[in-house]
Amino acid sequence: MKFSILIAALLLCAAPLSAQVPAAAAAAGEESAHFGWAAVLRVDPVYDEPIAAADNAAAPQQECWEEQVPVGTGAGGDAVSGGRTVATMIGAVVGGLLGNQVGKGDGRKAATVAGVVAGGVVGNQVAAERPQYTTRRRCRPTTSASSGPRHVVAYDVEYRYRGEVFTSRLAYDPGDRMRVKVSVTPAE
Repeated sequence: MKFSILIAALLLCAAPLSAQVPAAAAAAGEESAHFGWAAVLRVDPVYDEPIAAADNAAAPQQECWEEQVPVGTGAGGDAVSGGRTVATMIGAVVGGLLGNQVGKGDGRKAATVAGVVAGGVVGNQVAAERPQYTTRRRCRPTTSASSGPRHVVAYDVEYRYRGEVFTSRLAYDPGDRMRVKVSVTPAE
């Protein structure tokens, strides 16, 4: 009876041990690997080469854009000064109306005159401080012979893991850090 209890106890203790793989078998079948984090130092996108169409090769290519340009005081100076005159007149009318609301008798007349003068000065200053802009289309010839959009196909990534710098080409941009798989195998 004692012998059967002893054998049963040995079998219970030996069962978990049989599930473990010996180190020699693991080295022969699989690599010893673990995961870690590496700091990304640089990411360079890799582009595909666009295919140039035969009919586009004969026509000159241009790159065009629209930009805001300030209106100068040269040829368009009359339009700018006309805007200031209108703003001065509007400011004087508004100032006169507001000044007329203050006081009675001769005080009202003085407040109206003061409102006209102050409103005119304010209107003139507002028009002078607000720059006038117009939209102009600009174009320039492109220097490259390729036409069509370029697409990112991969990323060349330079990263540091435990003081050593490595480079890999990935299908995605990893960001500031990336997960790496570290494996150790014996040198033969």
